[in-house]
Amino acid sequence: MERHHDWQKRLTDYLLAAGRQPIEPGRFDCMLFAAGAVRVMTGIDLADDFRGRYTTLKGGLRVLKRLGYADHVALIDALLGDRVGWMALRSGDIAAVPGDDGTAAIGVVTGDLIRCLAANGGIGPVSLDAALYGWRIG
Repeated sequence: MERHHDWQKRLTDYLLAAGRQPIEPGRFDCMLFAAGAVRVMTGIDLADDFRGRYTTLKGGLRVLKRLGYADHVALIDALLGDRVGWMALRSGDIAAVPGDDGTAAIGVVTGDLIRCLAANGGIGPVSLDAALYGWRIG
């Protein structure tokens, strides 16, 4: 998967727009936020088969389990391949951070920060060294 030559501008524009969207499972949640970043950078929509198929996070988990994935992290593993440690991540890569509910939240790396959806809306920064692991994009 290759990034567009202007992926940085595309990602910046996407993050600015995404910061104004409310969290809505199945339409805009952490998994779909990260998939949207990959789509703008590469043109490949990793979430096309999942978007709009659930309205709660539990419903999303049920959809994933029916398709053979234990959870959203297992799906990302299948779509993006091997995980890497936080020190190997660079801008535009995808990272997993500890979520408020004990599961991994998914965000987008921008330099030494990971941009993650904030529970109260918008996008919040998390330090890159807080990443549990991540996946390289292109």
